[in-house]
Amino acid sequence: MSQQLKTPTLIDVRGPRFSATLTVIVLAIALATQNVWVLALQALVFAIGAIRGPQFTPYAFIYKKAVKPLLKGEVPTEEVKPPQFAQKVGLLFALVAIVGALLDIDALVVGAVSMALGAAFLNAAFNFCLGCEMYLLLLRARSK
Repeated sequence: MSQQLKTPTLIDVRGPRFSATLTVIVLAIALATQNVWVLALQALVFAIGAIRGPQFTPYAFIYKKAVKPLLKGEVPTEEVKPPQFAQKVGLLFALVAIVGALLDIDALVVGAVSMALGAAFLNAAFNFCLGCEMYLLLLRARSK
């Protein structure tokens, strides 16, 4: 039986950075207001990115329709797997924060939202995707 090599899915690297900027705003609102519904909406965005891929999130739609047409030059691309893994990590932190909110454990909410906010800020401000780097480290560790 022959194995077919699957062509990697490539995405515009600028899309996840734009999405991270919107994520920073949403998570900052969630942290300031302690509103579980804001957390739930962000968790939904993370879930879409984790399951279908970051290119299918509402933030990616805004990027494609409103931002990308304004950009010039060559489109830098990357494989989708690292940003998709980062969405899974974001989803985990959002779910932990929601559980904390439902159980009225403020420290859990603040801690989980702060961790996700910090990671999103690193991507938005410095183009450093912490979840992507975690994915690559896990991939290297698994191949040893």
